[in-house]
Amino acid sequence: MPNRSNAAVAEKFQTPDRLPIFGPPPLLAGENAAAYNDLLARVSGDLKPSDIFEEIWVREIVDLIWETLRWRRHLANVLAAAIPKVLERILKPLMQNQAEPVSHGGGFLNKLKAAQALLNGGPKLANDWAAGDPAAIECVNVSLASAGLTMDNVVAQAVSSELDKIERFNRLIASAEARRNACLREIERHRAGFAQKLRSEIHKIEDAEFETVEANAVAPTVSYN
Repeated sequence: MPNRSNAAVAEKFQTPDRLPIFGPPPLLAGENAAAYNDLLARVSGDLKPSDIFEEIWVREIVDLIWETLRWRRHLANVLAAAIPKVLERILKPLMQNQAEPVSHGGGFLNKLKAAQALLNGGPKLANDWAAGDPAAIECVNVSLASAGLTMDNVVAQAVSSELDKIERFNRLIASAEARRNACLREIERHRAGFAQKLRSEIHKIEDAEFETVEANAVAPTVSYN
């Protein structure tokens, strides 16, 4: 037996029909159309647009919310891509220090292995760390600790290296949020103006009815005797 509360929620947030004038949803490759439709349904269900103007503002609000979330995802991905590069750069001298004792063991083969470890150790370890390999994560933590560092130091350097991009993304996010808030204010003004106009019309009707009733009440009685 279906859950009535779930059915009520589904009915409240039912995705509204998208008018042809709005075109297709502004989605990029890889973005989730179902998530966008769910956001549209929830915002429309809360704001309940009453005319075409509010419908336009609601669509604009939804698109701007989606744009804000997109910029935040891109910002997180930029940092996620920068961290392994910084980690590799930090690990390189640490791996070199670990490889040097091997090179003193004598023989060309040992020196060749040490050189290969120096060349490949940092990038491979950083890639394995990024892939979430538990052994690589432990090795990275140990290597960083040997130099008195932690992942916080790595992340801080990654943020510093991408600071220009971070600032640009933050400006894009702030711009989208400001435009979203402007649309919300337009809906509030639109509804306030409509409500004020409606109250004025109601007062006019009430005043007219009162004048009619008052005129009837004071009208002289005509006698035909």
